[in-house]
Amino acid sequence: MHISISPQFYFPTPLRHRLRKLVAARLQRHCASLTARLAGTAANMSTAPPKPLVVIGSVNADLVLPIDRLPKPGETLAAASIETVPGGKGANQAAAAARAGYPTFFIGQFGKDDPNAALLRGALQGSGVDLSHAQDVDGPCGTALILLQSGGENSIIIVGGANQGAWNLGDSVKQLISIAGAVLLQREIPEPVNIKVAHWAQAAGVPVFLDAGGVEGPIAPELLSCLAVLSPNETELSRLTGLPTDGEEQVRAAAEQLMAAGVKAVLVKLGSEGSLLLPGQGQPAIRQQAIKAQEVVDTTGAGDCFTATYAVAVLEGQAAPQALQFASAAASICVQRKGAMPSLPSRAEVEELLARQ
Repeated sequence: MHISISPQFYFPTPLRHRLRKLVAARLQRHCASLTARLAGTAANMSTAPPKPLVVIGSVNADLVLPIDRLPKPGETLAAASIETVPGGKGANQAAAAARAGYPTFFIGQFGKDDPNAALLRGALQGSGVDLSHAQDVDGPCGTALILLQSGGENSIIIVGGANQGAWNLGDSVKQLISIAGAVLLQREIPEPVNIKVAHWAQAAGVPVFLDAGGVEGPIAPELLSCLAVLSPNETELSRLTGLPTDGEEQVRAAAEQLMAAGVKAVLVKLGSEGSLLLPGQGQPAIRQQAIKAQEVVDTTGAGDCFTATYAVAVLEGQAAPQALQFASAAASICVQRKGAMPSLPSRAEVEELLARQ
């Protein structure tokens, strides 16, 4: 015969109340412990180091000659002085990103036979750039002769040196690229190097930024198709497309031609007029006015500063308008100082200028 026994037989009412309180207390402690563990995991995730920016490009010793104006054909002018300062588009961009507070690797080639190599390495390391994948090769470093006019404009003649030598990018570089947040390239090194690096990055799902400064020839189609962002100035944009870039509408039309060739986004540097970003097919263009400098001392390196700090802001998750504003502030500070790499601002300086806008 089956006998049904009520639970009350085993647990009198006072005891049931005590058990309920005990279970509730333990459940509350368990939930609190679980919440703390989840919060700790989230904190660890939020404080995990960001994926680095990998800059592959040129490093030069800049020979700066201050002059009142450019000489006419057959004319001899006297320069006030000559000064050797660190530069090169790749090195400038790596230093700009590192000074903006972002973890940055520079992969470039220093000439073993050049006493300026120590100066260049020291300047990059002093800016916080990781040089563990940079190489020393036979021959001199790259050199740039910069004719700096009194209004801050410059004319530059480059001798490639180690930048144009044979490059040997091994598995360690390929591995570094695969874990990068982005890769930043320029055109002062051999094009095949840029193509190889871009293909590695694309295969790893890493965005590639290309500053169009450097050689004047066309960009290889296989490189264009790998680019997340291509950043020329107006002159470079005109050379690349064969189209005029005298006004904003013409600039847009030329930039759209590059996007039709496979580039995801085009960021055009307009000098004192700011910048224009075409962020993607079907998306509206974004126009950023320049943050005016009180005095323009030297424009050398300003474009490099702008491109690199824009890349940093994008990697930090800033929206495009804010990223352009951040880059504009950095470039505004840059042009008020002399020298390419020495003029690059710190993160604190950029944020201070932005706070005043």
